[in-house]
Amino acid sequence: MSAPADPALRHARVAVPASSANLGPGFDALAVALDVRLEARTTPRGEQRVVTTGAGAGELPSGDDNLVWRTLVGFCEWAGAHVPDVSVQVDNPIPLERGLGSSAAAAVAGLALGRALTGAPASAHELIALASELEGHADNAAAAVLGGLTLCRPGGAARLEPSEGLRPVVCVPQVRQSTDAARGLLPDSVPLADAAANGGRVAAVLAGLVGMVPLDVEAMTDVLHEPARLGAMPASGQLITALRGDGIPACLSGAGPSVLAVVAAGSRAAVQRVGTLAGAGWRVWPTAWDRRGVTACAGTPAL
Repeated sequence: MSAPADPALRHARVAVPASSANLGPGFDALAVALDVRLEARTTPRGEQRVVTTGAGAGELPSGDDNLVWRTLVGFCEWAGAHVPDVSVQVDNPIPLERGLGSSAAAAVAGLALGRALTGAPASAHELIALASELEGHADNAAAAVLGGLTLCRPGGAARLEPSEGLRPVVCVPQVRQSTDAARGLLPDSVPLADAAANGGRVAAVLAGLVGMVPLDVEAMTDVLHEPARLGAMPASGQLITALRGDGIPACLSGAGPSVLAVVAAGSRAAVQRVGTLAGAGWRVWPTAWDRRGVTACAGTPAL
C-alpha cells in the first residue's frame, strides 16, 4: 500500500536528449545531442519507485536501484538536501545499449529532477561532473546537459552549434552491445602516428560539423577505438564502409552498434540513400540536432 501523498510536496518534470559520442576520432571527447528526448516526472509515491514506458519497459529496475532514482538521490546527497519520497515516471524513446546515450540521459534526468525538486543551485558543468561520477560517460553527459555539439576537455566541456545545413541520421540495429563490453575490446596503446593523425581528424570533424568547412568523409575515420569494436560488430562495419564509399560521412555511434550518418539537411534523397545502403535489419532514423539540452519544468503541489 502506498503512503499518503504529502500535500506540500511539489513535483517536477524534465526532458533529456539522446546523444552520439566519439563522432569517429573524438574518442571520449566529442558528442552531439540528438532530438530524441527521454522524459521523466515525479509523481506521488506509488508501489513502484520508478515506472518506465518505452525502451526498457519491463526490463529496467523499478526499485531504488533504478539509475534515474539513484542519480536523483545522488544529487540530493551532493546538495545536502532531503530526499523526497516520490515515484518517478520515465517515458524513454532511446534504445538501450545501442550507443545512443540512454544511460547518460537517465543519469542527467535524475540529477535534473533532484535540482528541480530541491531548488539547490547547480550549474550545467556541475551536473556534467556529477553525471560522469555516477554514470561514467562525461562525453554523453555533456551533450545531454548542454545540447548541441560538445567537446570534453580537462576541467569541463565546451558547447558548439552544429550546422543547420547538416542532419544526423541514426541507423539502429536489433542487436545490442554493452558499453562496458565494447570498452573491453579496446587496445591498451596505439602507435604515436595513429594518435597524431586522429587529432587532426578531430579538428576536421569539429570544423565540418559547425559548418566552417565541408564535412569530409575521411574526417570521421578513427584508428583508436573503431577498428577493435567493429571487429566484434561486422554489420556495423559493413554499413560504415558502404556509407563512406557512397560519400556519406559516417561513424560508429558511441560504443555501437548503432551507426551515425550525417547528410545534407532537407535532402530526402540522402536519407533514402542511407536507408537503401542499410537495408533490412536496420531502423533508419532521421533525427535532428538537439540544441536545448536538459530542460526542466516545475510542477504544482501534489493533490
